[in-house]
Amino acid sequence: MAGTVERYGKGWRYRAQIGIDPGTGKRRWVTKGGFDTEKEATKAMHRVLVAADDGLVVKRTSLQLGDYLTDWMKRAEPNLKPTTAGGYARAIVKIGEKLGKVRLQDLAPIQIEEMYFDLVKEGLSPKTVRNTHSVLRRALADAERLGLVLRNAAAAARPPSVPHHEQQTWSAAELNTFLAGLHDHRLLASVVLLATTGLRRGEMLGLRWTDVDLDAGKLSVIQTITTVRGHPVVSSTKTKKSRRRVTLDVATVGALRAHKRLQAKERLAAGSAWTNSGLVFTQEDGTALHPELYSHWFARCVSKAEVPRIRLHDLRHTHATLALAAGIHPKVVSERLGHATVGITLDLYSHVTDSLDKEAAETIAALVNVPGQPRSSDGTSVA
Repeated sequence: MAGTVERYGKGWRYRAQIGIDPGTGKRRWVTKGGFDTEKEATKAMHRVLVAADDGLVVKRTSLQLGDYLTDWMKRAEPNLKPTTAGGYARAIVKIGEKLGKVRLQDLAPIQIEEMYFDLVKEGLSPKTVRNTHSVLRRALADAERLGLVLRNAAAAARPPSVPHHEQQTWSAAELNTFLAGLHDHRLLASVVLLATTGLRRGEMLGLRWTDVDLDAGKLSVIQTITTVRGHPVVSSTKTKKSRRRVTLDVATVGALRAHKRLQAKERLAAGSAWTNSGLVFTQEDGTALHPELYSHWFARCVSKAEVPRIRLHDLRHTHATLALAAGIHPKVVSERLGHATVGITLDLYSHVTDSLDKEAAETIAALVNVPGQPRSSDGTSVA
């Protein structure tokens, strides 16, 4: 068996003979392009030739990427959460629009990277494109496992990097100013809960009265409400670690008690039109609040208040930042937030923990008498 490597367009390609077709008696050839360097093309050709010797060359097929992804999604969907399935479906639509007509076996890493470039250029965020990459990589991994392709082209493609954005948070004074502006709003307690517990939006919206023990001052995060194809959907929590018990402070318990009384009045006013969802925070007829509409409402409230602009999710960051700055142990903060590990908390809020580290150093230094170093009246070094 033999093969050649040659320039093709802006990159390189190989053409390898992989044996004789038993049906026609003619030589079988495989041609593959899209390699950045001659070395990459040569290595890929070598893998094909070795696979041909071992009888592992996949059967040639005209199956297109778009058709494969559609069938793959049908098989994968029963094992996915509704929110995950919705995300996969959106990713597959984007991929299909760009590369759906490309033969599955002809797909090259450079084509995939060009698709990523186009998606970002068209306004998609790098994070969304990386999510699309994850879906494609998983789908092609299954294609490789099933013997439909020789290699996972997405595994060799590089998705765009996600730029680091400094988190926007409020100070305690700014948070208090915002809450004061909501003092007579029916959803005041929902914002108080987000700010004092760090719950995610979906966790707050999915909270039921049966999950809250006001007398004990605790709540259990068990379910969440997210948006799937434009509609609110109840599902399990994001991760096993997200399922947790959270202690409530006295003021938050008071806000929830006031909200419960208000909801009882709304239930009487709605009469037979009331929907008994059991949720803590609802529309005035008892139905679930739409996550996206709730975020829009919050954004409008922020724009009217004399506080810096932040997103709804930044209330979670505000809670964590204030807690860490107040000296609460990162492990406690991590558990309240439902992070998988305390390392995630430390990475996300390094801007806070760095200052705490400096404070710890100064505190310890005040306890140590270093010979030859002058000390102030309070015992600390003045050098």
